[in-house]
Amino acid sequence: MANDVTLTCRLNKASLPAMNTQQLVYVLIGAAPGSGMAKVQMPLNLSLVLDKSGSMQGEKIQNLRAAANLVVDRLGPQDTISIVAFSDRKYRIAESQLVSDKAALKKGIGRIRDGGGTAISGGMGQGLTELEKALSPDRISRMLLLTDGQTFGDEKACVKLGKKAGDRGIVVNALGLGDDWNEDLLDDIAEASGGAADFIDSPDKIVDFFERFVQSMQDTVVQNAQIVLRLAGGVTPRQVWQVLPMISNLGYRPLSDRDVQVDLGELEKGQPRSLLVEMLVGSRPPGRYRIAQAEVSYDVPGLKLVGEKVRTDILLDVTSDAALARQYDADVMNIVEKVTAFKLQTRALEEAKLGNVAGASQKLRAAATRLLEIGEEDLAQSALEEADNLDKSGQMSSHGTKKLRYETRKLTQRLSP
Repeated sequence: MANDVTLTCRLNKASLPAMNTQQLVYVLIGAAPGSGMAKVQMPLNLSLVLDKSGSMQGEKIQNLRAAANLVVDRLGPQDTISIVAFSDRKYRIAESQLVSDKAALKKGIGRIRDGGGTAISGGMGQGLTELEKALSPDRISRMLLLTDGQTFGDEKACVKLGKKAGDRGIVVNALGLGDDWNEDLLDDIAEASGGAADFIDSPDKIVDFFERFVQSMQDTVVQNAQIVLRLAGGVTPRQVWQVLPMISNLGYRPLSDRDVQVDLGELEKGQPRSLLVEMLVGSRPPGRYRIAQAEVSYDVPGLKLVGEKVRTDILLDVTSDAALARQYDADVMNIVEKVTAFKLQTRALEEAKLGNVAGASQKLRAAATRLLEIGEEDLAQSALEEADNLDKSGQMSSHGTKKLRYETRKLTQRLSP
């Protein structure tokens, strides 16, 4: 079928100066469902795994119930849902079922009350059991986990459950509410399944996060996407960064001396999945060259398509014209700057964790400078405040650490080329 997936490539510089040395090139590669996928929608298989511990009292639990009710309203009769609440025990609020009796589902949600401690693995295990009941290649299967606290000594079990979910094609998205939760753990759980974690700084934002999550599921139409880059001689890959929907270091698998593979996972309608590839290009005389070919393979279960492929060449000019060589793509360079700011704050957090206070403070101030240069004044101020905290007390605040960690991942969402 034509227009299943579109594949685009943009260079930071269309022309390199002719030089007798290697030169760094950035390639922005975007893959997105095409116009032919506009009416495709797959049925969903969703489990809500929700913290009901004592710390969720008041506005937190009220907004959580409202968000769960919104999810029920957004789902259709073809979708399945299960709802699990957990404290230091697990509670099956609704077993896996088609969304046919919304009143009954909402009645169960209304009975969720705060109380008890926090043991995330119990809730995850029950949620995974429910998801497996409706598991099918023709459904988008996801777990939405929300917690506001530290779990009780079962961190390894939680990560194992995340890996188990991923092995079964179930993506776990983890949301941390407030400041008193373990960001390393939620990241590890989500990443083990191919999902992502995020930070909700205020209870009144829970509903918005849940609404975006459901929309993301409903927009997912492509699965098992992978990209293979076939590189020309004299071209060497350095790093591969995902830049949309959020920044992360993907790494790559070498398939041969000149071929590398990167997993893309799922693709959503209206939301490209974009990579920034850093590569070194060897010396060449003036002329036009194909430095690589990008090929994306993918499945579209809703159209019963498996192993479809789309490819495009990545072309680069080498020129002796100095004026041409100075031209660059401002959008691509803007993304490069945002990835650089993300790298700096990531290294700062790593230094702080290792106890290198001076190094962490220095990198936070460098990140603040970069953030100011790209117009991110609020995040720049947060970086400076945390640098001051390190200088004064040797520690960063929990809130500031989470804000920098999660908000810098989203820098590229301000610009979607």
